[in-house]
Amino acid sequence: MILLSHPTANQNVRQTALAFADAHLLREFWTGVNWKRDSLLDRLAGFSPRIRSELRRRSFAPELAPFIRTDPAREWLRLVAEQLGWKRLTRDEHALFSVDAVYQSLDRRVAERIASGLTIKAVYAYDDGALATFRAARERGIRCVYEHPVVSWRIVRQLQQEEAELHPEWAPTLGALRDSEEKLARKDEELALADLVVTASSFARESVLRAPKLNAPVAVIPYGTQGATGIRPGRSSQGKLRVLFVGALSQAKGLGYALEAVERLGGEAEFTLIGRRVSPMVPAPAVLDKYRWLPSLPHDELLREMSRHDVLLFPSLHEGFGLVMTEAMSQGLVVITTPHTAGPDLISDGADGFIVPIRSSAAIEEKLALLLHDPERLRALQEAAREKARTLTWENYRQRLLHLAREVVDTPVES
Repeated sequence: MILLSHPTANQNVRQTALAFADAHLLREFWTGVNWKRDSLLDRLAGFSPRIRSELRRRSFAPELAPFIRTDPAREWLRLVAEQLGWKRLTRDEHALFSVDAVYQSLDRRVAERIASGLTIKAVYAYDDGALATFRAARERGIRCVYEHPVVSWRIVRQLQQEEAELHPEWAPTLGALRDSEEKLARKDEELALADLVVTASSFARESVLRAPKLNAPVAVIPYGTQGATGIRPGRSSQGKLRVLFVGALSQAKGLGYALEAVERLGGEAEFTLIGRRVSPMVPAPAVLDKYRWLPSLPHDELLREMSRHDVLLFPSLHEGFGLVMTEAMSQGLVVITTPHTAGPDLISDGADGFIVPIRSSAAIEEKLALLLHDPERLRALQEAAREKARTLTWENYRQRLLHLAREVVDTPVES
C-alpha cells in the first residue's frame, strides 16, 4: 500500500492517485483542499464564477473520496490572500502563506501520520514537499518514491543566471534566482533520501542525473493527455496564422523570444497569450496591449481556446515536461518548442511539430513563416499532431506508473 502526498494536486497527481486507487495500491492520498462540487458552498460560490472556477480546480473524482485526507488551513489562507491581493503574505518564499509554506505544512503533517504507525510499504511525494515525509519513512523502513516533475535546480539556476545577463530587463520574471540556499539544500536532501526518482521527460532526467547526492535510479514516465478531441475550425477569415502562448509571462518560458518572433511577422499573425503576470511591468503593458491577453482560463475553456488556434509557441528555457504541449496537440495545434522540454520525447521534428534552439527568435520566426505561407503543410502537421496525441494517453501513463509502483512495493528495503 502507498501513501500519496501533494498539496495542490494538479492533473498528473490526480492521474497517479487514480492509478493507485484502481489497482488497490492506494492507502491514503494527502492534499490541501478537497472542494465538493455541487455542494451548498459550491452553489454559494456561484456569485463569482472566477472564485468558483478556482475552487473547483481542487475537487476530485468520486472514486478517490475514501482515500483523501487534507491539511487545508494554510492552503485556504493562501487562496484567500491571493483573491484579496495580499501579496506580501504569499509572494516571498518565507511568507506565512506562500506556496513553499503550504508544501512544508503538508509535508510535516504527512510525516506525523507516518510516525504514528500507519502500515504502508511506500510513500510517493513530490519535489520540495517530501523532506519530513521521507525522513519519517526512512525511520520506519518505508520506501520513498520521489517524483521530480521539474528540471534540477542547478540547471535552472544556470540557465536563469545566463538569461538575466543576456536580457536584464527580464530578470524580475526569473523566480529561481531568488530561491534561498536553505530551499536548495532541502531539495538535495530529498533527492538523497529517495529510493526511486520519477521524471516526466528525458531532459528532466538528464538534469537530475547530474545531482551530486543522487543514490537512486531515475525513471522517465511521460505525462498524458485526454487524446485528440473536437473538430478544428478553418483558418481565420483574414487568412492570418493564429498563434498561442500558454504559461506564466516569464522569460523562463521564453516569452521574450516568442514576442520578438511574432513582432517580426507584422500583421500576418494573430497572437493570444494566456497566463498570469510574474512581474507587474515585464512585459510592459504597452507590449501586451498589442495582442490578446487572458490571465487565466478554466481547463475546459482553455481547450476550446486552443482549438481556435493553429500554433502553440512553447520556447521554454527549462521545463520538466509541459502539459500544455500535449493538450495543444490534442486540439490539432502545431507545437514549436525547444529541446529543454519534453518536446524531443513527444514530437517528431518537422513531422508533427518543431524543435528549435533555446533563445532563438529567428528560428521561431522561420517556422511561423513556413506555416503561414504553406497552408497545406500547416494542415498536414496539424493532423499529424492530433494523431500523435491519440497515443499520448493518461491510460498509458497510469499503466507505466503502476508497473513501476508494483516493483517498488514488492522490493524489500535494504537494512
